[in-house]
Amino acid sequence: MSNVKCDHCHLQFDESVMIKEGELHFCCKGCQGIYHLLKDEGLERFYDKLGEETLVPPTEQFEDSGNFNSPAFYDRYVTIDSEGFSEVSLIIEGIHCSACVWLNEKALHKMEGIVEAHINHTNNKARIVWDDEVLKLSQIIDMIRAIGYDAFPYDPQIQEARAEKERKDYYLRIAVAVFAMMNIMTIAVAQYAGFFTGMTQGIKNILNVAEWILSTPVLFYSGWVFFRGAYYGIRTRSVNMDILVATGASLTYLYSIYITLFELGEAYFDSVTMIITFVLVGKFLEVLSKKSAADTLDVLSKHVPGEVTLLKDGTQVNVSVNEVVVGDVILLKAGEKAGIDGEILSGEGSFDESSLTGESDPIYKRTGDSVVSGTTSIDAVVQYEATKDFEHSTLSNILTMLERSMAKKPRIEQLANRLSEYFSTVILLLAFGTFFVWWFWPHPFNIAFMVGISVIVIACPCALALATPVATLVGLGQGAKRGILFKEAAQLETLAQTDTLVLDKTGTITEGRPQVVDVQWYGTDSEGYRLKLQALLNASKHPVAIGVSEYLSGEAELTALPILDEVRQIAAKGMVARCEEQMLSGGNAALMRDQGIAPADESAHTLFYFAVGETLVARFELADKPRPDAAEAIRALTHAGIDVIMLTGDHERSARKVAAEVGIEHYHAELTPEAKAALVAQMQSEGHKVVMAGDGVNDILALAQAEIGIAMGNGSDIAIDVSDVVLMNDSLTSLEEAFRIGRATYGLVKQNLGLSLVYNAVTVPLAMAGYIIPLVAAISMSLSSLLVVGNSMRIAYSWKRAAKRR
Repeated sequence: MSNVKCDHCHLQFDESVMIKEGELHFCCKGCQGIYHLLKDEGLERFYDKLGEETLVPPTEQFEDSGNFNSPAFYDRYVTIDSEGFSEVSLIIEGIHCSACVWLNEKALHKMEGIVEAHINHTNNKARIVWDDEVLKLSQIIDMIRAIGYDAFPYDPQIQEARAEKERKDYYLRIAVAVFAMMNIMTIAVAQYAGFFTGMTQGIKNILNVAEWILSTPVLFYSGWVFFRGAYYGIRTRSVNMDILVATGASLTYLYSIYITLFELGEAYFDSVTMIITFVLVGKFLEVLSKKSAADTLDVLSKHVPGEVTLLKDGTQVNVSVNEVVVGDVILLKAGEKAGIDGEILSGEGSFDESSLTGESDPIYKRTGDSVVSGTTSIDAVVQYEATKDFEHSTLSNILTMLERSMAKKPRIEQLANRLSEYFSTVILLLAFGTFFVWWFWPHPFNIAFMVGISVIVIACPCALALATPVATLVGLGQGAKRGILFKEAAQLETLAQTDTLVLDKTGTITEGRPQVVDVQWYGTDSEGYRLKLQALLNASKHPVAIGVSEYLSGEAELTALPILDEVRQIAAKGMVARCEEQMLSGGNAALMRDQGIAPADESAHTLFYFAVGETLVARFELADKPRPDAAEAIRALTHAGIDVIMLTGDHERSARKVAAEVGIEHYHAELTPEAKAALVAQMQSEGHKVVMAGDGVNDILALAQAEIGIAMGNGSDIAIDVSDVVLMNDSLTSLEEAFRIGRATYGLVKQNLGLSLVYNAVTVPLAMAGYIIPLVAAISMSLSSLLVVGNSMRIAYSWKRAAKRR
């Protein structure tokens, strides 16, 4: 049989080994898959641009990729989410631009079984969620390799080593470029002197050849990063900044060779060197700046200890944090960081929780108190029992949320990326148009050529593409340093646009620790009733139930509690249970009315009733103090133009009292969870963008309904799961700061977009008019990117100054 060309890679193979699909032939399933991917996405022009060039066919590395399916790999790197899907974080090697990110995400989403795939361009980190019963991880790796990239598991230590290697590579490339540029500038001084004093063509040719020799390693070694980026841009049919730089520098280099060989005039090797040098330095500073903005994640990662000390059979054993299981007893010494969440069994002392909450004051803890992973024991030597494994620990969850937030892009960033792609194409067209206009005006070819090069070099789609991600990373980092965790970067944009804030009362506006201020027993307060009430209260985690339980425990020691049957929680009302053939009821007035009891509910405090059957046994009045910062934070939010509304399941008088104390005008009382969600939906139907902040199970419907759900750090696990933002330090000041960070970040994004657009609107016409030489264009291009990055970093410095003033 004859050889047949593969319709994707264009390599020829014997027809007998080809995969036939109608008139199409493919050498392997990888080529077949990529061919259809490009066709489905409307990128078939890729093959027109490819011409007769051949590609490297997808390599099937079954031996290597199969290792990704091993149990050991899954145990270390793969997690299972709440829906049963597998999740892994990978570093994608070979990504150079947003087009690379686009191609990888599209290729992955085309695979059956992929649930989610997000790639963070700042660190090339991919978060992939898939159904392991449909798709294996090795197949995902094979797809990534098939389209020209590689992937390996994310490991902070390995990633730092790779980042250090990348920095050293930049240092060496910049050193070569700067060395050559300094020598070329020395030669240029001689050329300029000769221009005014006279210089023979022979001497001029020698100097041009010297510049040619010096500029060659600068273009092809130091400038290799631009050629590599341009290659991937062309391959994915995306015009990027690297294409503009590589095109401008290469054309100037070729033209200068032509001038030198035929002794026709002035060569521009010095411009080639300076274009590459200045843009390379600017690119390197961007890399450092983006890393600085994302360093919050690295800082938090450093708070995760690799090992903990377990107490087993009276001996101390050091084990990896990944080997700890719930119930293990851990020894934590002074100065050590806790790697696992738990509860103190013995010992007491102060803990530094500033890495999580942003609060510098130490927290004193004793037996029974919780230990949070990532916090540091200042002077305590404690033994505590693990209540979570490492995967589900607080710090691990924070890192996961922060990584996900950095991977997901706001809508305005997606718009900016699309705009920058079109912008680069327009610039190339303008550059060629400018060249032809100047040449036929008429002007000498060399002048028209350099004007066209200046247009290419001065345009900066990089600044446009950087406008949103750098500002977003800074906003996320500032939030994380203050204990404000955004699960997605897009929530910064949404938060900046909201006009209504809905607050739950208990545990959000108030401290969530109601204390009994008055009690009334009807008939008798026998120990039997107290024991039954205490048993009923133990079945609830509601703050009111906890407050009554603590009051009863403080009055007398209650032991031998009865066993309850048919215990049921009734949302926004209370709880019921059966004990010794009697029905016990504990809750608010609405629950009592359901039991056929008409209680007295005249009080400005929260009321809790206890009934046995249809007989009211006790009535408790509880007062819950507003948080110390509540009034000030709500006043600041109101002044910022946000309408603050309080929702509560408590009765009218208690709600009115709390609202008046903190300065809230609008409130709704005696609401069920469904009613809270319905009110949020009603506000949305009226055109409002609503943020809901709460902490309990009864808030989850409203949290899910709102555009942004904010959970207090001490809230229930399910409330934190359904929320979009988590306030780790559990204060309303953090809530107000979250709004300020959102608005400041969104403002920076708009400023950056404005700066990059104004820069190009001013400089491109000047370059087309011939007022800017390529050297100035290269410097301006780098400065525009650094201006956008510097403007984004400004928010970090302003917050630091504000913190010092406070």
